[in-house]
Amino acid sequence: MENTQRLGKGLAALISTNQIDNSSSAYIPNCDISKIDANPYQPRMHIDPEELIEIADSIRAHGVIQPLIVTKDKNSDKYFLIAGERRLRAAQLAGLKSIPIVIKDSSPQDMLELAIIENIQRKDLNPLEEGYAFLQMQDEFGISQDDIAKKVGLSRVAITNKIRLLAIPDEVKEQILNEKLTEGHARALLGIKDKVSLIAAADLVIKRGMSVRETEALVRKINYGKGSTTRSWKKTDSETDKYSVALSKKLGYTAHITKMTKGGKVIIRYNTHSELEDLMGKLL
Repeated sequence: MENTQRLGKGLAALISTNQIDNSSSAYIPNCDISKIDANPYQPRMHIDPEELIEIADSIRAHGVIQPLIVTKDKNSDKYFLIAGERRLRAAQLAGLKSIPIVIKDSSPQDMLELAIIENIQRKDLNPLEEGYAFLQMQDEFGISQDDIAKKVGLSRVAITNKIRLLAIPDEVKEQILNEKLTEGHARALLGIKDKVSLIAAADLVIKRGMSVRETEALVRKINYGKGSTTRSWKKTDSETDKYSVALSKKLGYTAHITKMTKGGKVIIRYNTHSELEDLMGKLL
């Protein structure tokens, strides 16, 4: 109940009897499933295959209880999906030929907003998917972060933080998508400005199963005392960065390879005597 109130016009409101009877909506109990195309503004990037199989099994046994929300394609006799992507995919997997739908007049902005609201209400989006969706609302549709926050029932700070996550390196994004790092971990790691250090720190956090607080402490240690040495770390190129990341992952400690006029140097960071012993054991 709280979720529905927090999100304002949640999915339940969209498919209520009053909404279906409204002139802007129409209910069709058996729509040809081949006429429904995916929502081009769907924010979700990944659906668990095992979850789809479970939903498909349920659909075979009980049918599709909750109709999909769609909008009419103005250029054909097809429909664009607004909400219910998992139900559509599972129904296709179950071999259904038809499915119940609610047709709703929707603009591209509505399609994105309603898809976001449904996914947030069901807690189906990971932080990066939310960030991409909010950025699209901001850049493509010109909606301010304050207005986005009101539409989806989150604080403006939460919207800002999720968009900030998109600045994290792709290597770390992959770990977030795989749920090896949480949003809290990612926000802490963004405190590291050097890309190589950030990637190496993320790998260390995963290997050691560090909490968000421990990650924040690690970030402070990495940033502490960099000072003038930061300038020398920038004497690098893509190949040197690649080797730095590879060495960091191999050792489990942040490593920097710096190019110099002749040759170069390797710096490996550790924080405690026990870490030094562990590191020397790996090297020797």
